[in-house]
Amino acid sequence: MLKGFREFILRGNVIDLAVAVVIGAAFTAVVTSIVTNLFNPLISSFFTANSLDKAMIVTLNGSDIKFGAVLGSIISFLIVAVVVYFVFVFPINKLKERTERLRKKGVVEPDAPVTELDLLTEIRDLLQAQQSPPSGAGTGRHADPLP
Repeated sequence: MLKGFREFILRGNVIDLAVAVVIGAAFTAVVTSIVTNLFNPLISSFFTANSLDKAMIVTLNGSDIKFGAVLGSIISFLIVAVVVYFVFVFPINKLKERTERLRKKGVVEPDAPVTELDLLTEIRDLLQAQQSPPSGAGTGRHADPLP
């Protein structure tokens, strides 16, 4: 019973998931801080943040339809999306592009992580080396006649 549990816990998928959850929580804290401490004060200079929840309310048959609250949520979503893109996605994409340009030039940074492309290229090269006959040595095979 304990052996099965240990195998389950030590599986790569469980560890990867745990790391993703921890990183996701830290990521959420960073994004929330940027939005709360940087962008919300900027927006408050144009709108009063609480007033959006109480603005543009339409009462229909005793029910309040709060267009201002929806607008506030849309603005908050767009701010979070902008922060995520420009603080995380854009710099990481630029770093990947730079690394790819260096790889194509043959310059590999010493601490650069090995990618799947690197591994596949190495496997291809090894397979080609195994299939080609040694140079200058007779293999006992007959060469195909020229057409």
